[in-house]
Amino acid sequence: MPELRVSGIEEESIVDGPGLRFVVFTQGCPHRCKGCHNPETHDPDGGFTLDTGTILKKFRQNPLLSGITFSGGEPFLQPAPLAALARDIKESGKTVVVYTGYTLERLAASSDAAVRALLSLADILVDGPYIESLRDLELTFRGSANQRILKSDTILRALQSAQ
Repeated sequence: MPELRVSGIEEESIVDGPGLRFVVFTQGCPHRCKGCHNPETHDPDGGFTLDTGTILKKFRQNPLLSGITFSGGEPFLQPAPLAALARDIKESGKTVVVYTGYTLERLAASSDAAVRALLSLADILVDGPYIESLRDLELTFRGSANQRILKSDTILRALQSAQ
């Protein structure tokens, strides 16, 4: 099973996407947004490694989960193991939410097959860097007003138009 560098796991969350979610906080982030609420995830050498099989096994132990959320850090620094995990989650009928400091347009233009695979598996993408001056505590599932909540149809259209 592929290995993933993580900062931590939250086995039950109601703030990281719709429904009850299993959240994987990836380790490593190039954005280093001012005011980030997960600064411990920035160092790419921090955290610890887990194989995706272990994560999947933990996920499957809770039948009440709506799906999995990949947060960070920056999940798109490790797209291949996350795409593999996302495939398994989707096959079990659950949803995948991905948070990223990149924009959808930048990611969709990537020539990296793993980046494109992870994007194609996301039911929801929350994109854009956290901008402290645009912080809004009233927003659902995001921290600043520039960040977008994008559904799979929008993501797939962006991937198709970037080809």
